[in-house]
Formats: sequence, C-alpha cells, structure tokens
Amino acid sequence: MYLYHYYDKRSGPFKSLTSLTEDEAFSVLEKIKLERPSSLTAKRDADYITKRMKCERTVRKEAENKGIIMDIPSPHYLVVEHSPWLSTWFEDPGVIKIPVERFDTRKISFTYGDSMPAFSPLVNDGKEYRKKVYTYEEILDIIARYGLPQTWNDDGSRGPERYIEAQVWTDDPVKSYILK
Repeated sequence: MYLYHYYDKRSGPFKSLTSLTEDEAFSVLEKIKLERPSSLTAKRDADYITKRMKCERTVRKEAENKGIIMDIPSPHYLVVEHSPWLSTWFEDPGVIKIPVERFDTRKISFTYGDSMPAFSPLVNDGKEYRKKVYTYEEILDIIARYGLPQTWNDDGSRGPERYIEAQVWTDDPVKSYILK
C-alpha cells in the first residue's frame, strides 16, 4: 500500500491550513483565491476554515480514543493509493507517493472517505463507515470489504467517499519530503 500526498508545486508539499491559527488560515485561503482561482481550494466557502478545524478536532478526539499516537497537533493529510480526482485539485499539481512501510502505522488514523463528509451532520445514509476513525489494521478490513472508493466512485456519483484519507500524526517520514 502507498500513501499519496497531492499539493500545488508553488506552495510545496505538506502545507496544511489547520496547522495555522484560524486568522492565518483564513488569510492564506484568501490569497489562494486571488492567486489560484482555478484550484479547488479557491472555491471553498467562507466557513470552510472553521468547519475544517472543527472536523479535525473531532478526528483527533476519535483517533485518541483509538490509541493513535500523536507527535504533532495537526496531521499531515494523505490518501490511500492514487486518487485520479485529487490529482485535478491544483493548477500546478505535484504528488508524493510513500510506501506505508516507511510509517509507524500506530501514528496514522484513517477515514473511509474525506474526513469532512465522513463526519458531516449532513451525510446520514447509515453506512457503517460514517463518523468513524480507523486504525491501520481496521482500515485494511474496511478496504477488504468495500474496496477503494476511487475505484468505484471517483466521479462522486455514488456518494461523498472518493478516496480514503490518512491523517499522519507525526513528521516522520514526511519531513524528508518537505522542500526547504
């Protein structure tokens, strides 16, 4: 298994709005809207930062309850295997592919689908993987049962899950990919 990180080459990899204060994140989002209007990030609504940070707090709490080890306060976001849809999010896209064996999997939590719709109060379809965080071993079981969302739902026509999100709660081995 590989974990993928998609990013805009102008910003560099492993930049996260949630690692900033809410005011700083809002300023960065506004700058992206001006400088990169065709990017998916530029299309975020005004409440996105607040909703994203709230979601991350929920994921963090659920990950703590699962015993996930957290070295950093805000995770690095990656996805399980290649997502054709995510590769279209950026005007100048870049991708990093890292074998899961390079990670301490005790420091990774997963959501089946992006964490925002996974924990959204607006998504109430009764699917067992909604509003849940998984350990590495647990996500392997979910993948065995449901497959990779990008295989059966890359266009989003069958629901909000289009990939499996991995929340990496450590800088190892991510820091070796961060451009100085």
